[in-house]
Amino acid sequence: MTATDTPLPGVSGTPATFESLDPRTGDVVGTHPVHDADAVAAAVARAEDAAQWWASLGFPERRRRLGEWRKALVRRIDDLARVVTEETGKPIDDARLELVLAIDHLDWAAKHAERVLGRRMVLPGALMSNQAASVTYVPIGVVGVIGPWNYPVFTPMGSIAYALAAGNAVVFKPSELTPGVGVALADSLAEIVDGRALFQVVTGFGETGASLCRAPGIGKISFTGSTATAKRVMATCAERLTPVVIECGGKDPMIVDADADLAAAADAAVWGGMSNAGQTCVGVERVYVLDAVAEEFIAKVVGTARTLRSGSTGDYGPMTSPAQVDVVRRHVEDALGRGGRAMVGGPESVQQQFIEPVVIVDVPEDSTAVTEETFGPLLVVNRVPDVAEAVRRANATGYGLGATVFSKNRGEEIATQLRCGMVAINGVISFAGVPSLPFGGVGDSGFGRIHGADGLREFTRPQAVARQRFPLPIAVTSFRRSSRGMKALLGVVRLRYGR
Repeated sequence: MTATDTPLPGVSGTPATFESLDPRTGDVVGTHPVHDADAVAAAVARAEDAAQWWASLGFPERRRRLGEWRKALVRRIDDLARVVTEETGKPIDDARLELVLAIDHLDWAAKHAERVLGRRMVLPGALMSNQAASVTYVPIGVVGVIGPWNYPVFTPMGSIAYALAAGNAVVFKPSELTPGVGVALADSLAEIVDGRALFQVVTGFGETGASLCRAPGIGKISFTGSTATAKRVMATCAERLTPVVIECGGKDPMIVDADADLAAAADAAVWGGMSNAGQTCVGVERVYVLDAVAEEFIAKVVGTARTLRSGSTGDYGPMTSPAQVDVVRRHVEDALGRGGRAMVGGPESVQQQFIEPVVIVDVPEDSTAVTEETFGPLLVVNRVPDVAEAVRRANATGYGLGATVFSKNRGEEIATQLRCGMVAINGVISFAGVPSLPFGGVGDSGFGRIHGADGLREFTRPQAVARQRFPLPIAVTSFRRSSRGMKALLGVVRLRYGR
């Protein structure tokens, strides 16, 4: 779910503002402009000039300046964390953790951009041995980033940091629920880039995001949000053939093998399902545990989940998006209505702002609690006879973002069978914290990659160059080509490749 899920309020053409609210209290924490199409186009035009300057600096200078930004973010980490907490309601240490991970990714991208994207020679092959072949990765220019509200720093920075390290300028459209976070991030970089429009923020609702997709100077859009909204973003970008990176939601499974460390698995399941109030696209929503250890595992999950409390000073905060409360309520009711058994909580756990932990077992696989993304503190635990059945069920949805496997001996074997972009073995969400690993999904979870070398290349265009070092004795790409020359060439091909 992102800003593009909400319609633009007010009268078309009328200057407008909107308020950012603290979801814990409803208090106003900021007022921001609704940027219209003209304002967005002007921001992109400024970014085009900044992109040329930034690209001309080269890798060493960009690395130095991004290093200064990293230091500035560290100095401001508490101030930025407070903004995150005010706009999302998440505990302050959760906000700090999000910033720590984003800073680590920024550092990695800046330090590895030249190695990954710099000019490299490639072998030309036997038939083209007279050529010197090379590949370079050229910046796209201006990258538009449309970010979510659940992790308003870490998730968009997976695009912003890598796009900047690759030599691009960025125009960022944060969710309307967390605009202040985006503004604070951009402000932290401004002085380091001499006030140039390298990283700008446009705020507003769905139409602002659509204007960013339509802007002529945008070279690529990186979007994070719901699958339904992603399809609208893609349709809008298709008007100008603007390429996109799409990271949508997930219905991420956990598989618990018979030889798993059950205490660690239960702890991971509860944290993966309940932290950030369950509002994590790569969190744990479904658990498939083998019959042989199901009772013991479920008992440990229940024991841990019962100790958790939501609230302003609880283990996790409120639902950041009010609309998500109804989704969680519907999934809980459907799971119980179809025969699932509530082990922790139930319908009464779903309140107006805060949702207490809910654990339901033995839920039919056609329940919406199993088939649709819940994005709330609901954990479904189902028993399976063997790993093969666990894998089958794990792969049964249209989503394919992340997954978790707990097994002492078969973790990697099970991981290779899962249809998803990332797998954590004997841990949870660990892949997101490793800067060198690509992050992204398949199917309804999207396509393209952020993070790692793949994430750097995602924000460039490869340019292939072949330079002739000396002419071939047989002219084949010329009207001077003779039948004798072609006969000789075919002889070489038959000798080399026909045996």
